[in-house]
Amino acid sequence: MLTREVNFALKDGRKAVLRNPRNEDIPGLLDYLVRSAGESDFIMRYPEECAKYTAEGEAKWIEDNNSNENAAVLVCEVDGKIAGNCSVHRNPMMKVRHRAFIAIALLKEFWGCGIGTAMFCEMEHIAGEWEGVTQLELEFVEGNARARSLYEKRGFRIVGVRPDAYRFKDGTLHNEYVMMKKLPQE
Repeated sequence: MLTREVNFALKDGRKAVLRNPRNEDIPGLLDYLVRSAGESDFIMRYPEECAKYTAEGEAKWIEDNNSNENAAVLVCEVDGKIAGNCSVHRNPMMKVRHRAFIAIALLKEFWGCGIGTAMFCEMEHIAGEWEGVTQLELEFVEGNARARSLYEKRGFRIVGVRPDAYRFKDGTLHNEYVMMKKLPQE
């Protein structure tokens, strides 16, 4: 779905904007996918898995998400560069339509700048506008203390665990934690 643009200042004073991705973002998005995957073990993919992402595929992804009434994808742009992205999705099926799922990722150079908090505020705003959505959900990988701290700061709590859900290249297995936050009801 198309959303509003949100302009805000980073902790260091630079200007940032949260907005829907555009086709002119495609080169930056492809670079962002590879870089973010290489900067953290807590991203779903490894850099070498990003070769499957193409400009044509990204254009379709942008079109699909910007036209989907049950999804909002935002990029954060800082100084003309894609610093990160986030998304909130809800399932259109009646039995689970009250749940919205959130995902977020940032380039390492932008960690601790306030972008994650701004993204969460906007995703919560979007989900709060969807009729019937009463809870937000997300997942994080064991050991990702920075993410967990942000999520807990935003009011999420752990409600479940998927044992050994991630296998890193070194062969180690890591749990995935499921977190949830209830939204205020009017």
